Amino acid sequence: MFRRLTGGIALAAVLLAAGAASAQNFSADRISADIRTISADEYQGRYPGTEGERLTLAFLQAQYEAMGLQPGGPDGQWLQPVELKRYTPVAGGTASWTGPDGQSHALTVGTDITLRAATNDGRASIRNAGVVFAGYGITAPERNWDDYGDLDVRGKVVVVISGEPDGALFNGEYATNYQSGAYKADEAFRRGAVGVITLIAQPAGSPQWQGMMRGANRTRTLTPGAADLEFSGAINHDTAFAMASAAGLGMDSFANTASGSFKAVPLNGVSLSLDISETIDTLVTHNLLAKIEGTERPNETIIYSAHWDHVGGEAQHPETPGDDKIFNGAWDNASGTIGVLEMARQLSAAPRPKRTIVFAHMAAEEMGLLGAYAYAADPVYPLETTVADINIDMLPLSPSTRDIAIFGKGQNDLEDRLQALAEPLGRYVSDDGMPEQGFYYRSDHFPFARAGVPALMPWHGWDWVEGGREAGEAAWKARFAAHYHKPSDEWSADWDLTSAVENLTLLYHLGLDLANSSDWPGWKPTSEFGQVRARSDAARR
Repeated sequence: MFRRLTGGIALAAVLLAAGAASAQNFSADRISADIRTISADEYQGRYPGTEGERLTLAFLQAQYEAMGLQPGGPDGQWLQPVELKRYTPVAGGTASWTGPDGQSHALTVGTDITLRAATNDGRASIRNAGVVFAGYGITAPERNWDDYGDLDVRGKVVVVISGEPDGALFNGEYATNYQSGAYKADEAFRRGAVGVITLIAQPAGSPQWQGMMRGANRTRTLTPGAADLEFSGAINHDTAFAMASAAGLGMDSFANTASGSFKAVPLNGVSLSLDISETIDTLVTHNLLAKIEGTERPNETIIYSAHWDHVGGEAQHPETPGDDKIFNGAWDNASGTIGVLEMARQLSAAPRPKRTIVFAHMAAEEMGLLGAYAYAADPVYPLETTVADINIDMLPLSPSTRDIAIFGKGQNDLEDRLQALAEPLGRYVSDDGMPEQGFYYRSDHFPFARAGVPALMPWHGWDWVEGGREAGEAAWKARFAAHYHKPSDEWSADWDLTSAVENLTLLYHLGLDLANSSDWPGWKPTSEFGQVRARSDAARR
């Protein structure tokens, strides 16, 4: 089903410029056949910890062995174990706050306050910890924004409001990482806090608070590498108002948090105590890693990543209507998995590069990017000397496009390098066009970005060469609505992989150029991840 690439003359020019040694030939036929294999019913929707995982990883390992690649996991193995801890609250947790007058005020857990133990042992016991209100809980030096100011929060409980300020001071219609609860927890932990509580600025009877309570007792999987706080939680307006009033603060003290001039304030004389516990069960899954070791600087690494998992079958979704209860995940993400595999096949045919190239198949992305977070928390290759992550999630299924869309446009200069490769082909880099989706924070590149590693996530172009943007956008939205996370996401012989092959070709040259250079891609001045990367600058000198 290989379809001839448009712009063949321009593509040939790029290949000639790159040199004959790096010539390659991505095969749409082979990509299609391999997608068909790992999205078949016998793979059971590739849910972590199942026979579907075993079959998928065995297939990938066999392919890499046939290419002659080396195992890229820890201790010379193909697999990196990923231990996922799932927590369920135990009934009977207690909480109270004490005011300056020494009077204790009991809080009903699940009604006045929601609480989750955030430590590895599933327990949190806090006695009389001071309380601080830190606005949005954001420190963004590139935006001249610091909610904490000079306040010392060591040993204290930090109360924050959710989200981030609106407007151009942050990132306009595209949200930044600062809005996430994980970032706020990281920042509070970095400053020595024992817990973070999110203020839901709604009364106890509001739908928002009622929804928060309903979700408070669900089993959740702890993100590997998450901030090692004692606990996290939420309070409503009524509880917050009582605590603030006891400290002599009116609610106007909370009113200017979006101005840029706000600084954290202590709730003087107010302290919080709690005892909670959760049961823990563990699921073990695996990342699979293969590598081409660099000839000159093997400790400097370029990673191509994709998640191998999907959401499973009848065992995970017994309520699914109809006879087909297997979520095959052909597009999401058998296509990206095979895209990385085909990338390895092409790069293994080129002379070995100066830097190491790793092909990482991440587990449990559909559970919250957990395999990638586990890798970032315990990296096989130091993150300080990881040059870039190029992540592939859902190859485009379309004819040729002028644009190569990416998540997080404006974040780092990998997009500039991609643009330089695309221009001779008459193509250009665009954003994903869907700011409301927060896509940059929803695939396996993000744990790398969060750790400071420049990361690129290509997406689906809408500007079709034949038909333009109107046709491309309509086709993509129709496919996404019909098949995303549904049993109908199955392989089809009529898939058009033209755009997939064109994009993979660009990503091949992007990674190979980096692997044969001494460059270190960087974050743009307005990126929230630049300050994280800067902490390890000395390792790259």
